[in-house]
Order: sequence, then C-alpha cells, then structure tokens
Amino acid sequence: VQLVEAGGGSVQAGGSLRLSCAVSGYTYNNYCMGWFRQAPGKEREAVAIINNEGTTTYADSVKGRFTISKDNAKNTLVLQMSMLKPEDTAMYYCAADLVWARCYSNKPNYWGQGTQVTVSS
Repeated sequence: VQLVEAGGGSVQAGGSLRLSCAVSGYTYNNYCMGWFRQAPGKEREAVAIINNEGTTTYADSVKGRFTISKDNAKNTLVLQMSMLKPEDTAMYYCAADLVWARCYSNKPNYWGQGTQVTVSS
C-alpha cells in the first residue's frame, strides 16, 4: 500500500487548503482512511477519518471547517480545509488500514510521507 500526499503549503488565517492523497496497492473492500496531524511538541491526533461505508468522523477542533472525502474513481482521499487557524499548523499525514479500530485508535498501519500545513495569523 502506498499513500502519497500533496497540497500542503502556507496560508493566512481564514484561508483554505485542499490536501489530496493518492492511494495505490489497496484492493480490500473493508478499510478506513484518514488524515492525522502532528505539530511540534504535540502528540499526533486524528483530524478526520472515513471508512468503506462512507461514515466520517472529525476531531472536535475541525468540525464545520474540514471535510474528508474519497474519490473512488481516482482512488484519492481528499481533505478540504477552510477557515484555517494558526493552531491548524502541523504536518498532515494520510493513513489507512484494513481494520477500522486501528484508525479510530490513531494506529493505522499504512502512512504517507506527510505534507506541511502552515497557517499564519
């Protein structure tokens, strides 16, 4: 399984960014995929997760601002981020697993290399 993120960058507070994750080598019917982030000096946290049934879960801090989606035709996971805040600054990782519980417990087995998001005030 390979996950390759793109779309990070620098933006001012209140702006928007779209992260994408190209997924390959994944042919299973059951899966969970998500976006996780880690800021310097902080623990990694789950930002948004989607499973094969289409159920989405968001961290409280991003609800109403971020949207996770999966384009099955293109095998791409997307995180649309709007109303960005300086506290959203972090390295963002795309991740996946066959077992839902691993995503929801912040321990998926497959990870991308990460993409930096920086929000200035």
